[in-house]
Amino acid sequence: MAKLLMITGLGSAVDLASGKKGAFYNTLEEFHKYWERIDIIAPKIQNSKSQAIVLFENVFVHISPWPLIFHPIWFIKKGLEIYKEQKFDLMTVHEFPPFYNGIGARILWWKIRVPYVLEIFHIPGHPRIASAKEAVYKFLFKLFIRIDASKAKAVRVMNQNQVPDFLVGAGVPGEKIIYIPAIYIDLNVFKTMNITKEYDLIFVGRLAENKGISLFLEAVRKLNCKAIIIGNGPLYDKVKLEIRNLKLEIKLHGWAKDSHEIAELINKSKILVMPSYNEGGPRVVLEAMACGVPVLATPVGIVPGIIKDKESGRIVDWNADDIAVKANELLSNTEEYDKYRQVGFEIVKQFEKESAIKNYADKLKEILK
Repeated sequence: MAKLLMITGLGSAVDLASGKKGAFYNTLEEFHKYWERIDIIAPKIQNSKSQAIVLFENVFVHISPWPLIFHPIWFIKKGLEIYKEQKFDLMTVHEFPPFYNGIGARILWWKIRVPYVLEIFHIPGHPRIASAKEAVYKFLFKLFIRIDASKAKAVRVMNQNQVPDFLVGAGVPGEKIIYIPAIYIDLNVFKTMNITKEYDLIFVGRLAENKGISLFLEAVRKLNCKAIIIGNGPLYDKVKLEIRNLKLEIKLHGWAKDSHEIAELINKSKILVMPSYNEGGPRVVLEAMACGVPVLATPVGIVPGIIKDKESGRIVDWNADDIAVKANELLSNTEEYDKYRQVGFEIVKQFEKESAIKNYADKLKEILK
C-alpha cells in the first residue's frame, strides 16, 4: 500500500490533540485502513502536552513547536525529514488563508517532486461576506489561488458547484478540479431515536459571525419558541448576554462531548436551523437529516445540491424574518414535516461513512496511476 503525508490546519490538529474524537479523528478511524502509513503535519497548538501523537498504529501526527508565522519553515523541514525516512507517495494539503500550507507544499514539491492535492473546502466570504476579515480573505483567494494551484496534481472540493465555480472564475483549470465528498456520516450514530422532542429549534456550530448565530437568536425571539445552541466560540459571551437580556428560552449547551451526544440532542429537536453566510459543507445538515430532523438552511456549500424544490427541507434567506416564517410553517404542517423526515434520510445514504471514505482513498490512489 502507498504512504500518505497530510498537511492539515489548526482545527483538525486541535481535534486530534484534544482527545474528543471529533470529525477528523472519526475520518482517520476508517481512512487509515487504506494506507501503509499516514503522517500528518499540523501547526502549533497552544498548551499542547505533546508534539507527537500515534493513532491506529499507522497514523503519526507531528505538531509544530514553532509559532504559526514560522509554520511553513517547520513544515518544510519536517516534511523533508519524513520523506527521507518514509518516502511517502502523495501529499494532501488542506488550503485556506493565509495560504501557508499551499506555499509550504509547493516548496516541498520543488525539493522532492512528490505529487500533491490541494483540498479547498471553503472560500471565506463566499457566497456571503460576514465580516471585513472575510472580505479580505475572499479577495486574496481570488488573487492568489490560480498560482497556488498551478503545481498541484489536483484540487479537491467537497461541493459540486459553489467552490468549483469560484475557483474556475479565479483561473484554476476546470479539469484539475475533482469533487470528492468530505462529509462522512456514521449511520450507526446519527439515526432516528424514539425520544421526546424538547426543543423547537436547534443550532449546532461555532459561535462566530459567519455561522449566522445572530440570525438564529432573532428568529427564536420572533417565534417565541424553545431552542438549544450546541457550540462555543468567540461570540459565546455575547450570545449568553443576549439570551439573558432578551429573555429567550434557549439552552446554551456549549460543545457536545462527542458525536453520540450531538445525535441525541438533534433527536430531541424538531428542526435544525443552519444560517451560515459561507460553508464548505456543512456536516450538521446531513447529521440532522440522518436523525430524521428537517432542516432550514441558507444556500451555502452542499445545501443547494441536497435541498431542491422543497424535497428534503427548505432553503432560507440570510434574514431572521424568513427563517421564523418558514420554521413556523413547517412546525404547523405535519404532512410536509413528515415528508422531509423521510426524504432526508434517503439523501444521507450517499454520505455513509465507510463507503464515502473508501471513495476518498480510491480517488487519491487514482491520482498516483
